Amino acid sequence: MHCQIVGGGLLGLTSAWFLRKLGYEVSLYETDEEVSLGTSFANGGMLHASEANPWNHPGIFWQALKMLGKEDSALLIRPYAVAGMLPWIFSFFINSSVSRFKKNLEKNARLAQFSIKVLKDEFLPLGLDFDCRQVGTLKIYSNSSALAIACSLADEASPMGIRHTTLNRSELLALEPSLEDAKGELVGGIHYPDDISGDAYSFCKALSRVCVESGIDIRLNSPVDEILVRDGKFGGLRVNNETVSGDVCVLAAGCGSKALAKPLGIKVPLEPVKGYSITVDAKEWRLKPRMPIIDESRHAAVCPLGSRLRIAGTAEFAGFNADMVTARIDNLSDVCEALFPFTKNIARDSDVSPWFGYRPMTSDGVGIIGGTDLQGLFLNTGHGHLGWTMAPGSGKLIADIISDNPTVISKTDYLLSRF
Repeated sequence: MHCQIVGGGLLGLTSAWFLRKLGYEVSLYETDEEVSLGTSFANGGMLHASEANPWNHPGIFWQALKMLGKEDSALLIRPYAVAGMLPWIFSFFINSSVSRFKKNLEKNARLAQFSIKVLKDEFLPLGLDFDCRQVGTLKIYSNSSALAIACSLADEASPMGIRHTTLNRSELLALEPSLEDAKGELVGGIHYPDDISGDAYSFCKALSRVCVESGIDIRLNSPVDEILVRDGKFGGLRVNNETVSGDVCVLAAGCGSKALAKPLGIKVPLEPVKGYSITVDAKEWRLKPRMPIIDESRHAAVCPLGSRLRIAGTAEFAGFNADMVTARIDNLSDVCEALFPFTKNIARDSDVSPWFGYRPMTSDGVGIIGGTDLQGLFLNTGHGHLGWTMAPGSGKLIADIISDNPTVISKTDYLLSRF
């Protein structure tokens, strides 16, 4: 049976890998000249079950109103983008009720923990070089009341299997000495030991080579123009004005999945959420962070990737606007300088690599994995800021769903039909 994958990022490549392991003939189609040049290219670098909470948490409506139009806000909604996404926005805020948020958090936590286990069991033994670190994630706080609230939420997540340790300031600095110069504004933190980090782009490049060696046909510079229907079911793809027959298809094209499914009458509730990052050369730093650090007050994270440091954060609802907004990049440079004062102006050097990508976000904050109304057409997309976290597990889950194998976690939680 021939399975066609649309998208050569994290979700597409992991889906292809597991389908090939199950014996499928697999072809993967990627628009760009390389894999992982889209949303997977320069993300935050963290696989963290500790951050499984959807963005539409209780109270987000009032926070979003306060941030409307503010360039330095963590969540920025461009007024011109609102009209085209009103149904999505309405659903986004409906899903911020306490009961819905908790259910969606549980779904994400299950998938995230499963995904991290899949990474350890299936991908790490392959020896892929992607600057992987298994030292956990550190959340830091500059306000005692914020830390107390965070500790309470962390305790609530413990029954979901998300382990954590609360740290006072001295314990925090002992665990992460690179924060010594910023200790004056820190009161403590929370360490999540089971989180992992690594360079998603390097992972994809390495995995693509292994995929080719296993017999997967990866076709670059191959934009998919149309999904074909034959006898009422999936029949193939139109690629570069050429028809390519297939039996099964996985749409893993990020935000592009929505446009490809639309002509078939399949509504995929995705919107692009623009995320930014900068990558800094930290090779000569006198103090380098040893683990990813999430600054809750600044809604940003820093993640060591070999000799580099990735600083990522902010969410911008601006449709597919392709402007590299200087203010958003400056926000990330400010984060770097605040946490590591000795780097003054380093984060603004010409060597710094700025980037943005369109995170495919569902209105309930949970990814879409499973079939559609068209027989043979499946989705693996919509994981938003958790794309790297969810990719290994989602790839295995979609392969098991397609092959009708038993699944380790519930497959019904992630179906498109829930919308």
